[in-house]
Amino acid sequence: MAKEEIKSLVENSKKILEQDFEQHSKNVKSELNSFKKKTLDRV
Repeated sequence: MAKEEIKSLVENSKKILEQDFEQHSKNVKSELNSFKKKTLDRV
């Protein structure tokens, strides 16, 4: 593999990982807010 090809693959992987991280972060925050709301409703 050429150096440029490896560099391109690494950059693409980095972009995908960042997108996945953002999506998971949003999901976790959403679930936490939902949990807080349900907990407060019970109290």
